[in-house]
Formats: sequence, structure tokens, C-alpha cells
Amino acid sequence: MPDQSLEQAAREAGHVLVCGCDEAGAGPLAGRVYAAAVILPEGADIPGLDDSKKLTGKKREALFPVIQEKAAAWAVAYVEAEEIDAIDILNARMKAMQLAMDALSPQADFALIDGNRDHGSRYAITAPHRCVIKGDSLSASIAAASILAKVSRDHYMLEMAALYPQYGFEQHKGYGTALHYQRLREYGPCPIHRRTFLKNL
Repeated sequence: MPDQSLEQAAREAGHVLVCGCDEAGAGPLAGRVYAAAVILPEGADIPGLDDSKKLTGKKREALFPVIQEKAAAWAVAYVEAEEIDAIDILNARMKAMQLAMDALSPQADFALIDGNRDHGSRYAITAPHRCVIKGDSLSASIAAASILAKVSRDHYMLEMAALYPQYGFEQHKGYGTALHYQRLREYGPCPIHRRTFLKNL
């Protein structure tokens, strides 16, 4: 289970406000990529907190307001599908994560970033940081960020399902399922599809 040992190590190294940062939606064929940044108070207790991928949708939804309430600061940011096509998904992920960190109030002075990448060809994490492989399983603040990013994106995809009901976004959230490909072949792409992800269509 994720805990605050990485956050504590950063505080012991002299950092005061440590955030965790993660993104959601790098792989789908449609929609925004989301990122969240969360600063948890030292000793914050959020029962059931875990990597968003290990939780059911119902559990993520239940934890979403708890994280917002217990966090010292939190922020969510996103990059639109059109910009993902323009700058590529790696750059879009980096931009979204930095935007989320920039939106924190108070600002973090150190960030724990999920994964092993901190820059693309055009955008990079500019805040002082450390990359943590499988960070959402190790760090409580990264796990919290993973839930805020995932739930925020799921809510957005439900809005898109109402706008573009023919694609079944409420079921697959834009990922490349058999149903999604079938609907794409039937209807063609809509304005929120990532054209650079549809080259094999």
C-alpha cells in the first residue's frame, strides 16, 4: 500500500511542501489527457487509498471527495486532444502534469512524479522533482493524484458520451476497445478523437 515514506524523505532533505503528480488517459484514442497534483498533510489518513488502477470505479468515486477534503492542496489540469495531436502524447503528459503543479495553492517546492519520464521534446517538468517508477503504488500523494486525474477524466468522458452518443464513450472512456473501433468504422472520428492515434483505422 502506498505510504508517505517518499514524502517524508523529501521533507527530511529540506523540502517543506511535497506533492505527488500523476496523469490519466495517455492511451485512449479520444479525449483529453488529465493530470493531478496533490499535497497531503504529514500523517494524513485516507483509508483505502491506492493506485487508481487497482481500485473499482465506485471506490475511486468514493475517495475523490475525501482526497480533496484532506489534501493541503490539490489541482487538476488537462491537455485537449487537438493539442495532443500537435505536440504528441509524451509532451502533452508533461505539460498537463506541470500545469497541475503550477495550479497548486500553496505551491509545492518538490514533486514526486509517477513513472520514469520527466520531459518530452518540447515540454518538461520544470519543478524540482524525482521520478518514481510505480509511484502510484508507493507514494500516498501520487496515489491520491492518480485518483483525482482518473475520476476527473472519467467525468469528462461521460460528458462527451452525452455529446457524441454513437461512440459508447460511457463504456470504454475512449480506449481502443472492439466496440470503439467498430463505432469508429461506422461513424468516423468526432472532434475529440486523437487523429494521430487513428493511423491504423
